[in-house]
Amino acid sequence: MELKSKLSDYTEAEFIEFINEIKFGSNDEAQEDKLIFHFKKVVGHPAGSDLIFYPENNVENSAKEIIQILKEWREAQGLPGFRSE
Repeated sequence: MELKSKLSDYTEAEFIEFINEIKFGSNDEAQEDKLIFHFKKVVGHPAGSDLIFYPENNVENSAKEIIQILKEWREAQGLPGFRSE
């Protein structure tokens, strides 16, 4: 998967694929670290990768639920969302 420089360069579908690659992807620790670092960089959310690994209320978030959290937070912060499909 091509890593893009900012969240608004991703469609929701692309970012769901990206999140799932982090959650269920390869067993290559260096690659996983790279993806997690990129996730934290582009989302800008204060919880960072905790959205994936340590969700609120100890409920495992699906990629779609993480997308919804990001959309709501970014809108509240006046930040751009995802690119249109």
